[in-house]
Amino acid sequence: MSIAVGVLLVLVVGLGFLLYTENKTKKALVQEFVLEKEDLENEYTLFAQQYDELQIKVKNDSLDNLLDKEQTKVRELLSELKMVKESNASEIRRLKKELAGLRKVMRSFIQQIDSLNKINAQQKVVIATVTNKYKKATKQRDELQEQKKVLDQRVALAAQLDATNIVVRGKTKRKHDARRVKDIRQFEIRFTLTKNITAEAGERTIYARILKPDHELLCRDQSASFHFENKDIPYSIKKYVEYTGEEQQVTLYWDVQEFLYKGTYRIDLFADGTMIGTATYTIKK
Repeated sequence: MSIAVGVLLVLVVGLGFLLYTENKTKKALVQEFVLEKEDLENEYTLFAQQYDELQIKVKNDSLDNLLDKEQTKVRELLSELKMVKESNASEIRRLKKELAGLRKVMRSFIQQIDSLNKINAQQKVVIATVTNKYKKATKQRDELQEQKKVLDQRVALAAQLDATNIVVRGKTKRKHDARRVKDIRQFEIRFTLTKNITAEAGERTIYARILKPDHELLCRDQSASFHFENKDIPYSIKKYVEYTGEEQQVTLYWDVQEFLYKGTYRIDLFADGTMIGTATYTIKK
């Protein structure tokens, strides 16, 4: 009887020890699953944050859409993980495997973004180079246009006619030089068109404006005018001249029908829209 009791005691003690050991092991496993789940949650949360950072760097719509889809997937898996019990080892292992796949996808995205950034950097260099070349070419073009404008102005000035040796006389009825204002029946205006090989040969129109001492224009028809300095102005005399480029003498006449009085009269000569000469004629009595 005592042997049976002893054996029974040994069995009880052994069973108790096994139960204690098993319970301790179970607690240790549960604690391990708790820690593993917490680590997984932290990693999923970190992944979601990394996708936020990547989306800030990305300037590509297609890639941005893919990032958004993957981030949504990470958040959904994180929500699933939070619902899983610590004791559900199979689900924790599944979600751990999902995390491994997400890491591969993340590395792929990072490589694509790095490639895009390199391409963008190269494109920026190319764009900057092209822009600088365009600005340089534009500047050169503008400078050439300005130089051409200056040259055209110089050529235009060089091609202008020039009236020199302008002599104005008041003539009597018998074509003698008038001594008194009351004897003047005609104004005779003589001048020389200088030699100019730059000026185009051909028919030219010479205009003369005769201004009385009070600056009133001697004019038969106020509607008869020519273009000068962006406006039309009336003239006293018009004459067509066949210009050859060589020096030539020109004479203009104005038959006096107006009342004249003593003082200084001014004569301005024009051709091709420019003033080519001016002179004065003074009558003292």
